[in-house]
Amino acid sequence: MRKKILALLTAIGLVLTCTACGGGDDMLYLDDEGNYVDASGNVVVEQSEMETSSGTIKGLSMTVLNTTGELQIQRDMPLTAEIPDDDTWTIFIYVCGTDLESKYGSATGDIVEMQNATASGNVRFILETGGCSKWQNEVIKTGAIQRYVIQDGTCVLLDEQPDAAMGNYSTFASFLDWGTQNYPSEHMGVVMWNHGGGSISGICFDECAYFDSLSLMELDNALFETVSKTQRKFDFIGFDACLMGTLETANVLASYADYMVGSEETEPGSGWDYTSIGNFLASNSDANGAEVGKVICDSFLAACRAVDQDYLTTLSVIDLSQVDNLLISFNSFAKDMYEAAQDSSARSDMVRAINNVDNFGGNNKKEGYTNMVDLGGIVSSCSKYSSNASNVMGALNNAVLYKVSGDAHQGATGLSMYYPLSIQGSMELSIFGKVCTSPYYLSFVDSHNQAGSPNITTVYDDNQWFDENGEWEWGAEEVDDSYWDYMDGYEVTGESPYITFAQEPVLLEDGSFYFALDQQGYDYAADVLAMVCQVYEDEDVMIELGETIDVQADWSTGEFMDMFDGLWLSLADGQNLALYIVEVLDDSIIYTSPIYLNGQETNLRMRQYFSDGRVEIEGAWEGIDENGAAARDIVTLKSGDVIVPAYTAYSLSTDDEYEYTGSEYVVTDGDQIYYDLMEPGLYGYFFCINDIFGDYLLTDSVLYDIDEDGTITFSE
Repeated sequence: MRKKILALLTAIGLVLTCTACGGGDDMLYLDDEGNYVDASGNVVVEQSEMETSSGTIKGLSMTVLNTTGELQIQRDMPLTAEIPDDDTWTIFIYVCGTDLESKYGSATGDIVEMQNATASGNVRFILETGGCSKWQNEVIKTGAIQRYVIQDGTCVLLDEQPDAAMGNYSTFASFLDWGTQNYPSEHMGVVMWNHGGGSISGICFDECAYFDSLSLMELDNALFETVSKTQRKFDFIGFDACLMGTLETANVLASYADYMVGSEETEPGSGWDYTSIGNFLASNSDANGAEVGKVICDSFLAACRAVDQDYLTTLSVIDLSQVDNLLISFNSFAKDMYEAAQDSSARSDMVRAINNVDNFGGNNKKEGYTNMVDLGGIVSSCSKYSSNASNVMGALNNAVLYKVSGDAHQGATGLSMYYPLSIQGSMELSIFGKVCTSPYYLSFVDSHNQAGSPNITTVYDDNQWFDENGEWEWGAEEVDDSYWDYMDGYEVTGESPYITFAQEPVLLEDGSFYFALDQQGYDYAADVLAMVCQVYEDEDVMIELGETIDVQADWSTGEFMDMFDGLWLSLADGQNLALYIVEVLDDSIIYTSPIYLNGQETNLRMRQYFSDGRVEIEGAWEGIDENGAAARDIVTLKSGDVIVPAYTAYSLSTDDEYEYTGSEYVVTDGDQIYYDLMEPGLYGYFFCINDIFGDYLLTDSVLYDIDEDGTITFSE
């Protein structure tokens, strides 16, 4: 992109009412070699001694015979426990506090909610706390693993252990083993509380251990150990965390629980409403996991609405007994996808369609990528290439027992799955290769990646996933992790060689900026946007104002033309914001804009309605961090907050790229984002054509000038 541009030229202070005792050792940290060390840097546990995630899922056998293509599933978990019939509930909550607690006190708030629930001798919450540099209450101890029971409105410390990384499966397994042995009941649920990152990044990012997290493989190992001992499934396993409502997660949990509760999208920091959950169980202690899951969903949505954070909300209850049917039908569908994709035009059509499916967690260059895409959306978008699409949708509807969603995701189908909208490296694909539920979907994604990689010249062969007997075994490592290294050489250039033209971009006599794709360009184009920059020739700088969908697109002919009217989103003081598209909905578009809020780097989320141009401010969201964890809180702006817009800037005389910041703007009550004509000046307008491989082509530009009267004049 730079070449083309240069060618133009409060933490919450809550107090818990708990009985507690002291003790504990110093905190443990992960060093650069993956060892656990104490505060002085002394190695406590070497990386080679750690219990790590296995390459094979222990509670599950999934195979596909290459000659038939049929998925066979066996879940070898003999469950022989006699379950008491006493209408009691125990919910084990793994509270990895991290910055949600140390900065915002969110865990403390949820613990207070548990205490405020209706007192009942039949309902108890068993907590394990850790993974936090500072607890925002006067009871829970930093630098130790502590275990509490909350029952009848009181919180009592039960056990204390030396500190350990909450992102290590053995820490989670130890809690479940201890809890189920000492506090069994007729009904048992598990809740994992923290940040989530989806199928690739996992959950429970420990800020005291370099944000190490629990992968799906590690979840499997811990749950296998526990269920092997208890000889019974949990009634439900839930995630009070972002992005964990995925097909890959449900596949793991189906061996260990009756139901799963998880969100496709990010969650507000306040999370679930534990008072409502406790109140329901106090009056309905004979409820099953599905009934509890429905209450979790409804009360969560209501709590989000109460603080005006329900717009992005999703939460689903998954009947895990129906997951195998879903996996089998999806494998057949994926086989059809892969076979159809041997034709490059069909593959391009599918990829282009998937790129427009509802997705979750940002997935843009300013907020980061989770690559979590709605499962039902993927199936529907590619349905014309498979006679099995209706079977998948029927199985999905049977598996998603109940779901809620806000306005942004009314079409979300209840489960997401991994699809590489933008690949972040070979490690991501290596994890995907282990958790992917179908060799044909794996081949669809892999063959597409290879088609766009300059390092691959051989014809794709999906036999690599199958052993000498022609069988694919889920989780097995038939292919070494180094296989995926071909993606490490992939570079986003802004000069995609796949985008070619029947007519190069040209300024027409009527002042329109126009281009037409040839057949290759059409086959490889994913979507077309425009990029706008403001030019200050006297200051030797050009400021990137971001993306717009003001493009007239005719995909039937491959012809595109600008529809730019000079209108842009700005603060009340007239400063234009840098805009990047998060998602285009039927009635509106969601933008994100990089800003500093009270000195902290973040992004301003906005929703603009097509009908009248009205803009709603959703709040500030930090996005996806370098560890793959999604920020939970969308921070509501309040009077007195200070916003400083941030932009990517380019020197007109050199190839330097740097950050440019605007002026301070103080928020007042009732502030709005305005959709008005840009200030008078000189601007550049580029077409940005994204290809199906994740690269893009930024065209040469036209200049346009806005005068004092609002007249727009284009020139080459």
